[in-house]
Amino acid sequence: MARTPTPPAACAGLEIVGPTTPADEAVLTPDALAFVHDLTRTFGGRVRERLAARRERHARWRAGERLRFLPETAEIREGNWKVAELPRDLLDRRVEITGPVERKMVINALNSGARVFMADFEDSHTPTWENNVVGQRNLQDAVAGTIRHVDPQSGKTYSLAAKTATLVVRPRGWHLPEDHVRLDGEPVAGALVDFGLYFFHNARALRAKGTGPYFYLPKTESHLEVRLWNDVFLHSERALGLPRGAIKATVLIETLPAAFEMDEILFELREHSSGLNCGRWDYIFSLIKARQSDPAAVLPDRGQVTMEQPNMRAYTQLVVRTCHRRGVHAMGGMAAQIPIKGDEEANRRALDKVRADKLREVRDGHDGTWVAHPGLVPLATEIFDAHMPGPNQIDRKRDDVRASEEELLRAPEGTRTDAGLRHNVRVGILYLEAWLRGVGCVPIYNLMEDAATAEISRSQIWQWIRHGASLDDGRRVAADLVRSAIAEEMDRIRAEVGAERFAAPTFPQARDLFEHLVLSHELDEFLTLPAYRLLLGAAR
Repeated sequence: MARTPTPPAACAGLEIVGPTTPADEAVLTPDALAFVHDLTRTFGGRVRERLAARRERHARWRAGERLRFLPETAEIREGNWKVAELPRDLLDRRVEITGPVERKMVINALNSGARVFMADFEDSHTPTWENNVVGQRNLQDAVAGTIRHVDPQSGKTYSLAAKTATLVVRPRGWHLPEDHVRLDGEPVAGALVDFGLYFFHNARALRAKGTGPYFYLPKTESHLEVRLWNDVFLHSERALGLPRGAIKATVLIETLPAAFEMDEILFELREHSSGLNCGRWDYIFSLIKARQSDPAAVLPDRGQVTMEQPNMRAYTQLVVRTCHRRGVHAMGGMAAQIPIKGDEEANRRALDKVRADKLREVRDGHDGTWVAHPGLVPLATEIFDAHMPGPNQIDRKRDDVRASEEELLRAPEGTRTDAGLRHNVRVGILYLEAWLRGVGCVPIYNLMEDAATAEISRSQIWQWIRHGASLDDGRRVAADLVRSAIAEEMDRIRAEVGAERFAAPTFPQARDLFEHLVLSHELDEFLTLPAYRLLLGAAR
């Protein structure tokens, strides 16, 4: 099998074991690989330490220890400090669009009319080696302004408009390895590869254009994990001769533990902070994971865990209060709805849900929101324009918000239904099948599904089995019931996708993996970890 370029001699122990891609020459340059090597040598051990500390905390929570605000950091929470001044192109973030680093998506998102485009190497991205390297090339071309795409079927040409969104990049979380880059024989942190390649190739060019290297940081569970990111930023700025604080990063508050450390997270990143974001779907998944041993924390159907639930209101409003107190943006979350073609009434209902969601956010004090589809940018912009005439509303301090530990830990209320169980089965299997094909973001039943929403689907069923939860028809959710539902829903999936596509080997792989995830004795930390191993096996 052909191999990617060999790292320079100075990169002792670094090995590239991925297949050749069309972007190798532009992305995997000797100097870029040397930079990734330096980051990995310097910080790889600390990444492993933080992941070990995360596992230790999880074990304590499973044993019954309660999540709480940290007494040892009370001085930080009570202090009057603020984060550093924000750059001009991050002051107005009223609508942000997100999506994977696929070439056409990058162009359409930058041209969408949104203020910011978050280019994603994480939840909406399948990390095949080619996806990763070609995605980096796509971003290089976007920064240079030369990106262009010709649709092979229609012949239509896509290129950048005169005015584009500000580019922000989301690397993988600390937990995800990059098996195709190894140091001393071990896979390195995917986060350091994603960050390192993008930063090395683009930081100076971005600064020359009047913008900067901006990032979203996912899956954070503690301020100490953010301290590690901050040290990576300081090291990288020195290495490329950039001024201290040139990097800006927004941290996704998408885990329950992080909700108890918002002030501390902003404090650690205060020179590099551009705020916090309400990553609502991963947050719901984290409600299950962090309290998996607690029978009082069993969730109702996914569709009933709305942003109107008291615990979700407490969490999102605490984000606003915390950020505005520190002088920085509080970003709202993603509405999963997408425009529906060919069904006017269904499309109206979907847009009404988006409208209500964005109206709640702007009235609560959020400084911006997320959409997953260019077609929703005008609607979200209209709502924020009507209720937020300035570039943001950081001056709304929300001192009325008092989110206690009890409110954050309050379990969402509702029912569990057979329809909810079966919907979880179909969504989980359909998403995993797409992910294993290399597609990390896919519309399913008129919602945009990514790894975060699939995590809810599989962990919720696991939780119901673990605690013997009952459906509203009185049946207890047990392994046999779930196995039967999976078999029946596979028949429905076959009818929906067609026999030809259903014959692909990715469907039995997805079914087997989903069944393993929901029936296993222990809750897997992330579905993308065993899925990545399947991906690697298929590639080899």
